[in-house]
Amino acid sequence: MERFGKGHHLHLIDGSGFIFRAYHALPPLTRKSDGLPIGAVAGFCNMVYKMVEDAKGADAPTHVAVVFDHSARTFRNALYPAYKAQRPEPPEDLRPQFPLIREATRAFNLACVELEGYEADDIIATYACQAAEAGGHVTIISSDKDLMQLVRPGIEMFDIMKNRRIGRDEVFEKFGVYPEHVIEVQALAGDSVDNIPGAPGIGIKTAAQLIADYGDLDTLLARASEVKQPKRRETLINFADQIRVSRDLVTLRCDTPVEEPLETLEVREPDPETLLGFLDRMEFRTLTARVAAKLGVAAPVAEAATAPGAGAAPRAEASQGPARPEFPPLDPARHEVIRDAAALEAWVARIADRDTVAIGVKMDGPDEMLADLVGISLATGPGERAYLPLGHMSGPADLLSGETRVPGQMPLDDALALLRPVLEDPAILKIGHDMKADTKILLRHGVAVAPIEDTMLLSYALFAGLHGHGLDLLAEKYLGHAVIPRKSLMGGRGPKTFGEVVIEAAAPFAAEEAEVAWRLRATLRPRLPFAKVTRVYETLERPLVPVLAEMEAHGIRVDRGQLSRLSGDFAQRMAGLEDEIHRLAGGRFNIGSPKQLGEVLFDQMSLPGGKRGKTGAYGTGADILEELAAQGHDLPARVLDWRQISKLKSTYTDSLQAAINPRTGRVHTSYLIAGANTGRLASTDPNLQNIPVRTEEGRRIREAFVAEKGQQLLSLDYSQIELRILAHIADIPALKEAFREGLDIHAMTASEMFGVPIEGMPSHIRRQAKAINFGVIYGISAFGLANNLRIPRDVAKKFIDTYFERFPGIREYMDATVAFAKANGHVETLFGRRIHTPEINAKGPHAGFAQRAAINAPIQGTAADIIRRAMIRVPAAIAGLPAKMLLTVHDELLFEVEAGAVEETAAAVRAVMEAATMPVLALDVPLVVEAGSGANWAAAH
Repeated sequence: MERFGKGHHLHLIDGSGFIFRAYHALPPLTRKSDGLPIGAVAGFCNMVYKMVEDAKGADAPTHVAVVFDHSARTFRNALYPAYKAQRPEPPEDLRPQFPLIREATRAFNLACVELEGYEADDIIATYACQAAEAGGHVTIISSDKDLMQLVRPGIEMFDIMKNRRIGRDEVFEKFGVYPEHVIEVQALAGDSVDNIPGAPGIGIKTAAQLIADYGDLDTLLARASEVKQPKRRETLINFADQIRVSRDLVTLRCDTPVEEPLETLEVREPDPETLLGFLDRMEFRTLTARVAAKLGVAAPVAEAATAPGAGAAPRAEASQGPARPEFPPLDPARHEVIRDAAALEAWVARIADRDTVAIGVKMDGPDEMLADLVGISLATGPGERAYLPLGHMSGPADLLSGETRVPGQMPLDDALALLRPVLEDPAILKIGHDMKADTKILLRHGVAVAPIEDTMLLSYALFAGLHGHGLDLLAEKYLGHAVIPRKSLMGGRGPKTFGEVVIEAAAPFAAEEAEVAWRLRATLRPRLPFAKVTRVYETLERPLVPVLAEMEAHGIRVDRGQLSRLSGDFAQRMAGLEDEIHRLAGGRFNIGSPKQLGEVLFDQMSLPGGKRGKTGAYGTGADILEELAAQGHDLPARVLDWRQISKLKSTYTDSLQAAINPRTGRVHTSYLIAGANTGRLASTDPNLQNIPVRTEEGRRIREAFVAEKGQQLLSLDYSQIELRILAHIADIPALKEAFREGLDIHAMTASEMFGVPIEGMPSHIRRQAKAINFGVIYGISAFGLANNLRIPRDVAKKFIDTYFERFPGIREYMDATVAFAKANGHVETLFGRRIHTPEINAKGPHAGFAQRAAINAPIQGTAADIIRRAMIRVPAAIAGLPAKMLLTVHDELLFEVEAGAVEETAAAVRAVMEAATMPVLALDVPLVVEAGSGANWAAAH
């Protein structure tokens, strides 16, 4: 084996980047024999084959490695726990493809490298530095900006998708500095995707200028007081430690303890039997034939597909169904711009002659309650689309006229007057993607759009758990079409809002979205009966859109003064806690710095349990602090208190003040209908669902949500709905009887398990039973229960074993549910909602997670379906009453009601909620709804 050195060329392939590019580049693909998702594997194999074929002549590598991320957590999480914390989980249908892609790499006889605790970028950095120092040449095959800090003589990057080399000049074009200063610019600018904090308010351009002015980051921070701009100066001084932490986070390690020496990465010819065997098992017939011809051997003979039930899971039914409609290719240049009444009247006449029209509303901001309407796109079929610009602006207002609108646009009121008849016509179906947003802004302008069809919800009903439901993703997967990227119109130095985009660029983008929605509806709608989810879509998804739109538009009043006082109180409490923490520590330090906190706890105070991560910093996560606090140590207990108050202040009392709509004086949350796979609604912008329920601080925050004068807030909440559903699904006589008798279910469980009389039962015994009751729903382990109850793991295991002995139906339900998921690739709620479980047959650590999710999904999903059914029926039940539905928080509905109509409204809503399962389903246990009212949410809850 020749030593690596001069004359050698190392290709380092960003395997993780290849995976996601491959996944998003192809429509969903499953193996015919068993329904296994293989789209990303197919894309990856084709990319690798092309790369090997194209690497000829002087660019041909002598050494190659494909580098992958081992797991989500690395040494950077010990340095900064929030690092990449908000990164979404990989798509459900991608997860089972990760091990297959590694197998594909080895089948091509390429080195497959990953290392626990380190990111792929660190491994790439280490090999690149080693190779360059040895006199060799390195090409990093990736477009990842984080790798650009490595570019130097002997090391370059290559973007295989754009066929573009990335050297020093290209790095300067991206960052405004050369590679040796990229780390410093990234440290200042931060990265919202990876949750790197940086310096608030400083972006790439400003960071590059600061580094250019002061030479390097350390000099800049040392001389921050000299910076002329006051805000920038204060940021650099106040956030210096945060900037230094950010620098540590973005700096790639060149000393990663890689196990394979450079010499072992030599290019090797693949073994024909191994490679062709893998490709054949994946059923990649075309690629198998190409590779066989290249290797000069015969391609394997395809075997008959394995029949369902013969050891392989059948395909999910949602992937079966009618053939995709045949449409002509979508031509981005084919659209009309509607600039006057005559043109719009012609389109209105065309729509009136059809039974469907796809629409899309463009706004100048993300908030439908504040944004101005910029334009409306229309499509009536393939190649029949138009854009109606209404609010595109051209820059600063004219000093005399105040006019900023681009000429050639209809007045908004005139356009809506012409469109209203068709948008409100019950005989014309209005198609769109995420119609709740469109209907809400049009409702503000007096147009009640109905009836609607929502392609996002069609996808959600069909494919929940398999992939996301964004328009661009669905267009690629089901139409084979890549939409015009939004970032090509906006971002960077270009327009910041859609209203600033020139009409000539906005029109093809907006019109294309409408036609894509039209085509998606024609493609996805016929699949509903094949997947047996027509009832789900028609009764749980589509009817909820106008209900949520009206709730969101109404909003809820908050008392700004109360929030301001709470923010002040929390700030004082934090200051008091800081003083106490510093006193206990014997000196001042940055409480928000995990590194400094760890040094105080484990070096200075010598507390037990200190464990250093790979960076040398101690772990100071909540679990570690809670363990120390449980042992009686005051300082970690106070730090936990400080963190809790800090989170409440920033997340609620401060941010809620900023969320008050200046036009309405109310807070308008937005609900994600297709957010959770189980059907649970998620509140966002602002999130009102995670305010602590049982703490004093949470109660005080809820006190700030108030009714208008002469009104009351009315809360109605399902009592223990998930336990009731479990009793029904698992057919547990003792639990069903307890619910019918109205007994204390947790006390009854404790009595059954531990033989303790209900009368006079110690509170800690009931608490243990409660933890087990709710824990079982989520598939809690002995380890998890031990942590929750602060008891030894063997004791927790005994509790769980006893629970299953007393209630054997629960174990039978769990086993049956997992078996069903493995056989069918999905689980179902009692109302037919399907939650796909693509990882249910996975091996290793993912297996337990997938099984717990499958067990919980029918229970949580059924609860979500029940409250959806109730919400859809409530408007009719309270019609004529002076009441408005404002919020839903998990199992609770909140109303604003005239003071004299509270009891009547409560009775009407309770009747709907308690009968929400009927006539489809009669539960074996009663649904019980608890009601309360008051001047504020805390009093009503």
